[in-house]
Amino acid sequence: FFLLPFSVLFGSPVFEMFASQAGRVAPALSGSVLLGLGLLSRSSPSSSVARSSDDHIPSLSYGWDHQGFLDAFDAKAIRRGYQVYKEVCATCHSLEKIHFRELVGVSHSTSELVAMASEIDVMDGPNDEGEMFERPGKLTDPLPKPYANEEAGRAANGGALPPDLSLIAKARHGGVDYIFALLTGYCDAPAGKVMLPGLYYNPYFAGGAIAMPPPLQDGQVEYPDGTPATTSQMAKDVSVFLNWAAEPEHDSRKLQGFKALIVLGATLAVTGYYKRFRWSPLKTRRISYVN
Repeated sequence: FFLLPFSVLFGSPVFEMFASQAGRVAPALSGSVLLGLGLLSRSSPSSSVARSSDDHIPSLSYGWDHQGFLDAFDAKAIRRGYQVYKEVCATCHSLEKIHFRELVGVSHSTSELVAMASEIDVMDGPNDEGEMFERPGKLTDPLPKPYANEEAGRAANGGALPPDLSLIAKARHGGVDYIFALLTGYCDAPAGKVMLPGLYYNPYFAGGAIAMPPPLQDGQVEYPDGTPATTSQMAKDVSVFLNWAAEPEHDSRKLQGFKALIVLGATLAVTGYYKRFRWSPLKTRRISYVN
């Protein structure tokens, strides 16, 4: 219950972080106490431990830099992640809820985004004659979609529609950890695992069989800042970018939450002082009874 204010101010990731830490600490403490008493104990299984009945491996907690109380997203990682999304992921997946203007001051400058938006043609209208027309993109436009409609997306992918990635970090259990584990988790199927044609084995995907081929390969993109474009680096960058896309208010929310805590603390101090000042004559008076 006492974590509720922090969950409201800083968001659910902070609450989940406290809960996960408590889940790790509690079994360790209970095990130590029982060991000291000489009793046989067995700690409770962690949520990151796969059971024999599970059809996939739960993603681990990788400890991202932006998950602290006052930690913000890495702007350079968001910029690199957008490049990976644009050159790799955007061929199949859309990002409908993100507009060019939302990247201003986060990963790119205004002039850069204006130039990037103008490279695409957007269908607009109707005009004065009632006809639709194409125009260059602008900052208020959303990022372009790979397919004109869902039917075209299904036809191009064997009947499966690639999901929109705007809220994928919130729509999947594990969030950003799941995205990174999925992108780096492709491997050969174990003995006895039958894979249907067109499916690939990934132990982090539910069922272990995924229709998306391994999307990342070493050196697939070239970062302008000279960062080596390894598979893990690209997976890390695009995971951070998709986490930011799911909550672009992340940094401002933490800042506003910190300010709110300062105001609440000052208010509490003033209220406490006023209470003592107001009630001190009554609490320090002496009552004498005379016969």
